[in-house]
Amino acid sequence: MQYQLIKKYLEVMTDEQTLVVNSGHPIGLFPSHKNAPRAITTNGLMVGMFDTLDGFHQAAAMGVANYGQMTAGGWMYIGPQGIVHGTYITLLNAGRLYLGIPDDGDLSGKVFLTSGLGGMSGAQAKAIEIAGGIGIIAEVDKSRIETRSEQGWLSRYSSNLDEIFHWVEDHRSNGKSVSIGYYGNVVDLWDYVVQNDIKIELASDQTSCHDVYGGGYTPQGVTFEEGRELLRSDRKKFNEMVDKSLRKQFELIEIMTKRGSHFWDYGNSFMKAVFDAGVRRIAKNGENESDGFIFPSYVEDIMGPICFDYGYGPFRWVCLSGSHEDLAATDKMAMSRISPERRGQDRDNYIWIRDAEKNALVVGSQARILYADALGRVDIALAFNKMVREKRVGPIMLGRDHHDTGGTDSPFRETANIRDGSNVMSDMAHQCWAGNVARGMTLCVLSNGGGVGTGKAINSGFGLVLDGTERVDTIIRLALDWDVMGGVARRAWARNNHAIETTIEWNKRLGNKGHISLPFIPKEGLIEELVQKTLGET
Repeated sequence: MQYQLIKKYLEVMTDEQTLVVNSGHPIGLFPSHKNAPRAITTNGLMVGMFDTLDGFHQAAAMGVANYGQMTAGGWMYIGPQGIVHGTYITLLNAGRLYLGIPDDGDLSGKVFLTSGLGGMSGAQAKAIEIAGGIGIIAEVDKSRIETRSEQGWLSRYSSNLDEIFHWVEDHRSNGKSVSIGYYGNVVDLWDYVVQNDIKIELASDQTSCHDVYGGGYTPQGVTFEEGRELLRSDRKKFNEMVDKSLRKQFELIEIMTKRGSHFWDYGNSFMKAVFDAGVRRIAKNGENESDGFIFPSYVEDIMGPICFDYGYGPFRWVCLSGSHEDLAATDKMAMSRISPERRGQDRDNYIWIRDAEKNALVVGSQARILYADALGRVDIALAFNKMVREKRVGPIMLGRDHHDTGGTDSPFRETANIRDGSNVMSDMAHQCWAGNVARGMTLCVLSNGGGVGTGKAINSGFGLVLDGTERVDTIIRLALDWDVMGGVARRAWARNNHAIETTIEWNKRLGNKGHISLPFIPKEGLIEELVQKTLGET
């Protein structure tokens, strides 16, 4: 009913009205103006003391809260392609960081072990093939394996681990990329590689640990179907099995990392779930989560310093005409705006967009994702709006994944590499949202949760319809730059070196039009000297 009402409002609204949606419920159409958003939406924004998993489930059961996730809650979900690019970049840079892969190399002959072939995690299979490596992805739900296989994103699958590792050795030898689905539990997969002393270079996990006791994680010892039945019939036993399975999985990963495997948390709350299952030694201080965990997070060690601190993030667009020809034209235009010699990140992004058609990434909407920094996003968006103005393509909707430089606050993922103590604050996401409203984005959304679970993240997003007008050119210049640089500013103040470099460049480029505060570190002992001097004078 709510969906139908939202749809009706969108059909009848004018360009001087704004639709307001609270946790999936359309409050109504309100008078505004042409430069105001056409829709402002929020999802699951619970009052602090009630913002717990139990509190959320109670509110959801009453129909007053929904789990906005990220782009799903912002009406910008473009299928698993939306996460493929980020996973591809993560894998490549993990290879460079941990394995010494050259900047122009790939993951040929290297094995990546992980889990999950669902709506988001399903991107892993496609990403490892694009990165040139060998992927082994455990999945307990056979329907998801079959979906990825029929889609052409999963090369082969089996429930026989002997057969799977025979395929692995073949591909290690011939250097060809392959994605292999293991129909079974990831703990059994880890146990097999430990018992058989198999070399695994890279590893992660994308089970839905943000809802580990609600069915997001199937424990070792039961099938997917048995786990669902147990969840309904004996939740206490199910929870005990989940904890036992998580502890076992951690022990196996710990063994493999000591043998040389490189494991990182993929922002799905896996390490938090292990900690909650009773494994205190996964915490750096052995006591609590305040100092983080012993394994790196992919944002903390890979995406944060390499991409987010520079402003590179998951820019995306949808061709509203539904025409694949329009998408191909925008791909070509976007590629022409990237200089692969500028930075390594630009080279990776150039290769991504160059090969996008060949990699058959579209699922559903004629959409594309492309990591870009503030300058790149503004430049590409202006070029697209000009194409619309000249009627070379139909209207285009710009957006981004909420998992971006400035769109999301979460110490468990997006702000994991912010170490000044502010990673527990959500000012940035709220201000990103409010700033986009003020600058005239077409759609502005703010949500609780997203990836790591309710109460563990606040994320914001936007949509901007390119209609070819000069009015939209102005919004592009103001809003897209703000959407990125607000996040870079936060990272600069936290003293992240690349963010400081990017901020200095921005300040010089804007001159008197804008200025971002920069941190200046006093010389050691200066504060103490001033205090002593002041005390001496009094």
